[in-house]
Amino acid sequence: MIARRTAALLAATALAAALSACSPTTSPTSSPTPTAFASEEEAFAAAEATYRAYVDALNKVDLSDPATFEPVYAQMSGDAADQERKTLSAYHADDLTVTGRSKLTVLEPIDWDPDSNRARLASCVDVSQVDVRDPAGKSIVTAERPDIQSVLVTLERDVKQDRFSIVALDGRDGKPTC
Repeated sequence: MIARRTAALLAATALAAALSACSPTTSPTSSPTPTAFASEEEAFAAAEATYRAYVDALNKVDLSDPATFEPVYAQMSGDAADQERKTLSAYHADDLTVTGRSKLTVLEPIDWDPDSNRARLASCVDVSQVDVRDPAGKSIVTAERPDIQSVLVTLERDVKQDRFSIVALDGRDGKPTC
């Protein structure tokens, strides 16, 4: 479990894209409705940007300083955000430290559904340089943890805020292989 959470925490994998097929409509008395993406490529670019921001935020986490968790949470919503809060809070409470950086080696679009405003990305994250240590300095990363994590990132577009957020980070099989 720690290896999986470490991978999710430090591997950073998952991004956003989900689109609305509706055209924006406005009236003089209503606020503008966010527009749909002009293309699938634009949606995936927005999703990728969200996921990259998540990975960057994870790489800046200082487990002794909960304020550094906020940029991570800002890229997430729903159950994924709840789980990330529990994990980071537990690591902080256990006085763990993290060293090293995760590095995206592959990030490819899988699919997007404008009706559900969801996009999925395939990610490979190199976590070989990431270590998590207990207060005595002993690594809690299992020897079985793969150096490269294969992640399925599911993102959802919040139409009201006109932004994507990560709603799930799961292990994945298949192409692209990591």
